Amino acid sequence: MTALALYTTVYPGVERYLAAWHRSVRAQTDQDFQLWIGLDKIGIEAATGAMGGDPGAIWVPGARGDTPAQVRQRALAQIVGRHDGVVLVDSDDVLHPARLAVARAMLDRDDVAGCALRLVDQEGQDMGLTFGLPPQSAPEDVLPRNNVFGLSNSALRADLLRRCLPIPPTVALVDWFLATRAWLFGARMAFDNEVGMDYRQHGANMVRVIPPFQDQQVAQDTERVRRHFQIVQTSPIDGALSRRLARLARVAEDIEVFHERVATRPARLRRYVRALNALETAPLWWSCVANPSLRHMWTSEEEAA
Repeated sequence: MTALALYTTVYPGVERYLAAWHRSVRAQTDQDFQLWIGLDKIGIEAATGAMGGDPGAIWVPGARGDTPAQVRQRALAQIVGRHDGVVLVDSDDVLHPARLAVARAMLDRDDVAGCALRLVDQEGQDMGLTFGLPPQSAPEDVLPRNNVFGLSNSALRADLLRRCLPIPPTVALVDWFLATRAWLFGARMAFDNEVGMDYRQHGANMVRVIPPFQDQQVAQDTERVRRHFQIVQTSPIDGALSRRLARLARVAEDIEVFHERVATRPARLRRYVRALNALETAPLWWSCVANPSLRHMWTSEEEAA
């Protein structure tokens, strides 16, 4: 992997975390990369000031009215034309020193590479939890129902990412959208369960992976997940593997059944969330929506009655 890009997005509210993020970028053992920064409703001067210095980035400002997905699309569309691969990180997180070096080596062999995340609180204190690939699993086993490739712990080869673009403007779960499309195309996926990032949990996080989950959260997450599958299924996916398209359709239908039988029915939703919080499961994105361990709660005749 020769020409490597590092991409992040900055936005209002992330300023307090940018200095720590910038220090971790400058501390990388592999400095042979080009930094790209997407600007989502924030200016270069404000971002640079919060970082404590000029990061030497290529800045990609969003246009007025851009959605978060469009901001990322603008930047990634340029990156794939100028680099062989891109490492994705969130600007409120912290890179471990070897993050870029490990990602580069993984992209020499695979199309998509992920690393484990150590969960920290908003002050950066270790929460004692690691987000990674479940034991005895391959990334292909997790998708499409769940996702281990986030915008803070993923890297993609440019030739694959080019096939996964464009990102539709209405996409809220950009990371899962890209990972699902890569999976549909049969991409070679790898995951390193060694921690490569500190992943900050705070009030602005869209994705919550730590119990206890709440009824309203599960209902809201179900709507996000339903919308994700709807967008993926209606986006052009020429060249997708037919058996994976069929699997995608089955999972999407299961989510719809869960929505109708659990998420929209308050009493059943309360029972489901109680059972969900009693499970001892590792953190996994969207595991609170239609968790397979509790599938009987929306598929059995007795529960559905």
